[in-house]
Amino acid sequence: KVSHSSDAAELLFENWDKGTIGLFETFKILLLNNSNKVKGEHIISQGGITGTLVDMRILFATVLKSLSVAIILAHNHPSGKLEPSKADIKLTKKIKNAASFFDIKLLDHLIFAPDGDYFSFRDSGLIKN
Repeated sequence: KVSHSSDAAELLFENWDKGTIGLFETFKILLLNNSNKVKGEHIISQGGITGTLVDMRILFATVLKSLSVAIILAHNHPSGKLEPSKADIKLTKKIKNAASFFDIKLLDHLIFAPDGDYFSFRDSGLIKN
């Protein structure tokens, strides 16, 4: 069960490919049920050194097929810089708006550095219910 950003961060980082986390960006989603229990983790995209493309259709096809009611987004910054970019913030808002159309809750968006440090959109107030 995911109750705090640290729960999701621990699970996601534990399963991250440590050989690539410092090389290129990967965007993942954590799929949750109504009790915030993890149903699964899925890689949506892998990209370059400074970015990766997130196709909303692929993301929501995954979420809807899994019958998840909540999601947590995650991606890494190979540079180790944890501050979200303007593109990260814009994408998060876009996903949150689309998710609300399907009554899916976007609980958080985590950004990871290669050493395991992370930034939480929820903890920083960038995602609110």
